Amino acid sequence: MNREDKTSVYSNQSSIHDDLARLVQKHMASTWQEPTPIHDREAMKEIIALLKAHNGQLILDSFCGTGMSTAKLASQHPKALVIGIDKSADRLRRHVQTQSCNYHLIRGNCEHIWAQMVSANVVCAQHYLLYPNPWPKKAHLKRRIHGHPSFPLLKQLGGAIEVRSNWKIYIDEFAAASQFLGLDTRVESLSVTDPLTLFERKYAANSENLWVCRAALA
Repeated sequence: MNREDKTSVYSNQSSIHDDLARLVQKHMASTWQEPTPIHDREAMKEIIALLKAHNGQLILDSFCGTGMSTAKLASQHPKALVIGIDKSADRLRRHVQTQSCNYHLIRGNCEHIWAQMVSANVVCAQHYLLYPNPWPKKAHLKRRIHGHPSFPLLKQLGGAIEVRSNWKIYIDEFAAASQFLGLDTRVESLSVTDPLTLFERKYAANSENLWVCRAALA
């Protein structure tokens, strides 16, 4: 295995999925209307209250896991409100509190919260999606962020989007899908000295190759 291929992700897919363009364009032509569960509506009420109490920019950390990245982003951007969202109560319970007071962890389904944020005209300054589940089987394209019907919401939320992964195909797909939305994208290899997440720490310690896609409106 050469350096470019060093990853712990194993897949029966060797390049960008051949159905990606059709799928993204299909989702762009429609509006995702899955009913929002009660607990996600309650989570959105909490977010709205936080936004009303804060006058600075909003940084969103979707699929934040234990919230390690949320806390680190908050320390890097002390004037911003940083909100981490994850659906797992167990992961959120394992959060190690820090001295930063400008971040909050919210339990909820990211996709439903994105939809509510768009409806409420909430705009992000930055949006991080760090090491999402890659769903590496070729048949699982629709489970990836860029294959989900909610994907076009990311453009409507605004801000600079940053996605990190140890599987380059995932990053290449996200970049290609973002270009269909009309976003400018840049894919780069990532050298980590201060890991943002537990996964990033693990991958860096194993000398795996890491990749980042940055996407934003021109």
